[in-house]
Amino acid sequence: MSGPARYEAAALVAAAARLFEAGGLAPDRAAITGEVLVEGDLLGQTTHGLNLLAPYLDSLAAGVMAREGEPEILSETPVALTWDGRKLPGPWLVRRAMEAAAQRAAVLGIGAVSIRRAHHIGCLSAYLRPVAEAGQMAIVTCSDPSTASVAPWGGTRRVITPNPLAAGWPSPDGPVMMDVSMSLTTNGMTARRRDEGRDFDHDWLLDADGRPTRDPGVFFAEPAGTLMPLGGPSAGHKGYALGLLVEALTSGLCGFGRAEPSQGWGASVLVLVLDPARFGGLPAFTREAAWMADAVHANPPAAGGPAPRLPGERALRLRAEQLAKGVALHPAIPPVLAARCAAAGIPAPGPIPP
Repeated sequence: MSGPARYEAAALVAAAARLFEAGGLAPDRAAITGEVLVEGDLLGQTTHGLNLLAPYLDSLAAGVMAREGEPEILSETPVALTWDGRKLPGPWLVRRAMEAAAQRAAVLGIGAVSIRRAHHIGCLSAYLRPVAEAGQMAIVTCSDPSTASVAPWGGTRRVITPNPLAAGWPSPDGPVMMDVSMSLTTNGMTARRRDEGRDFDHDWLLDADGRPTRDPGVFFAEPAGTLMPLGGPSAGHKGYALGLLVEALTSGLCGFGRAEPSQGWGASVLVLVLDPARFGGLPAFTREAAWMADAVHANPPAAGGPAPRLPGERALRLRAEQLAKGVALHPAIPPVLAARCAAAGIPAPGPIPP
């Protein structure tokens, strides 16, 4: 039996960029947005890759994602910047924020950019690799003040979002990268499971009465269920507390969040870059990273289980494989991509011949 159809990554980026240009974005913004979405698929984050193409295009058409303009600088110090993103494309804003934070970190050891009113920013781990490969440490986290899906610990009604946090840092064998939501699953994966008619393998949601369930349908019921915090039934108080921390780091620091009237799909964001060269030195940092990598890889696996690995190892192996052999898109994505290309009069990328 043949495997899933594969597509050349560069062709996917080019098609996405042309679609975003047709939607009104300038070429550089369109290209960056396409690159970030495809990077999500390359890393295996298929709910936050080209799966977001159609909703992003719809946001552009509806004026929810701004086509033009620059972020407004609300405050600035040598270390920290705060921007009003003005609903500009999230991937473009975060790429610029990473560059600004990295430049400050190279001089002062740390650089931070807080962004209010960005549009959705896609897959957080898609931003990490270039910074880590340059010898710096990157942290990015976000929340969406316009929606909610996670209840406070012990509660039954939605208050916060999954609130992911991603981080990447250098090591001698390549970046270490993590991307973790503060809930056991995400809005996107719950919608996909519902659409496919598949329950989760474990109780990752709570129904409207607070009972654990694996049925994604409870999330879309009335009254609605919620996503279970990271930690699950016995330790979800920890994930809930981390989710509140992300709210403080994002909406709190940028000064715009749930206390304000909703302005539609978007994100409050914090981008943080630290430069080990300005702390204990990059050689010392990578020596520690190498020791930890050796300790992880030498650790005996549990009986019948896989060998321990560092965060991001599997994703980066998958990325290298898909760059060489083609991107194996989730089956729901190619028909949408083809339809959007046809509507815009753009040739759709075809699968690589087997």
